[in-house]
Order: sequence, then C-alpha cells, then structure tokens
Amino acid sequence: MHPALLSRDNDAYREFSNFAPYPIELKGKVWPTAEHYFQAQKFPGTEHEETIRHASSPMLAANLGRDRSRPLRPDWEAVKDAIMYEAILAKFTQHAPVRELLLATGDIVLVQHSASDSYWGDGGNGSGRNRLGQILCEVRAALRHPRS
Repeated sequence: MHPALLSRDNDAYREFSNFAPYPIELKGKVWPTAEHYFQAQKFPGTEHEETIRHASSPMLAANLGRDRSRPLRPDWEAVKDAIMYEAILAKFTQHAPVRELLLATGDIVLVQHSASDSYWGDGGNGSGRNRLGQILCEVRAALRHPRS
C-alpha cells in the first residue's frame, strides 16, 4: 500500500493542512486554524500569543510564529509535538467532515510531502521525520478507538 502524500498540490487531502480554514476551540478561545494555535503556543501568556491568534491568515500566523525576534518559550522543543497533537486532535474532533475524511484513509501511511521541512514533513525525498503525518495517523487511531 502506497502512502498518501499530503502537500499543497494534493487536493484530495488539502483539508489535512494546518492552514485549512477549520477554526478550533482550545484553552477557552477560538483559533482560526490549527496553524494559528500551534504558532501562538510558542508564546503562551504573552501579547505575541494574541497577535498570532488574530493574524489575518495562517501564513501570517506562521511567519509571526517563526519570527525569532519574539521570545520563544524555553521548552518549545520538548512540547511542540504535544501541541501539534492537541491542535490536530481538536480540528478532527470538532469538524465531522474532516474527521470522516481522515478515518476514510484507512491504514494508509500519511506523509507530509515538503522539500522545505524535514521535521514535520518528509524533506521532499523521504529523509525527513514526517512528524505531521505521524501525528495525523496517531489522531486517526485515537478517533477510531476513543478512550472511555
């Protein structure tokens, strides 16, 4: 079974992108996209968190979150995967259509195909860690077998 490559060019799974317009509610606030939430959590409890939450697009939220003139939380490397999982789980539990699309992928390995990202993506050639694809698969499994 071939993996499903998730990329900007693959319309079949564009809903899986963190930039897809599915607002999520977490920590008592509504975030326009999973990307807004993820990037803002680099600066919890600061004005930067709110600036990113109110960004006019997910690309702007990403750029603001990647701006190293902002004080990145010291534990970011230790918590970023858990925060990504939290955002992805919220998106797929709060939006039935994308949840059904994710579940319909069966057991296919999901791969974030990105030449520019070797952590969240596959590095474009399969050498990357593909953490986003792995987290999507973990969320899919959790949705299939929810804890009581």
